[in-house]
Amino acid sequence: MEIIRQDFEKRNADLEKKIEQMEEEKMNLRLDIDVQKLETKKLRKEKNKAEEVLDSLKTVIKSCVCQ
Repeated sequence: MEIIRQDFEKRNADLEKKIEQMEEEKMNLRLDIDVQKLETKKLRKEKNKAEEVLDSLKTVIKSCVCQ
């Protein structure tokens, strides 16, 4: 009976370690997602700014060509 109890306790401890590792990995993945969201937001802002500059350059070129 003692052997069964010890085996159960060992398995339980192993499972607790696995759960802790998975929770830590989950937290790290959430942090990675947050970083990716911030990078995506930054890239979208840069893209929008570049499109605005391109549009203004097109307008300048059109006005120069038309003269």
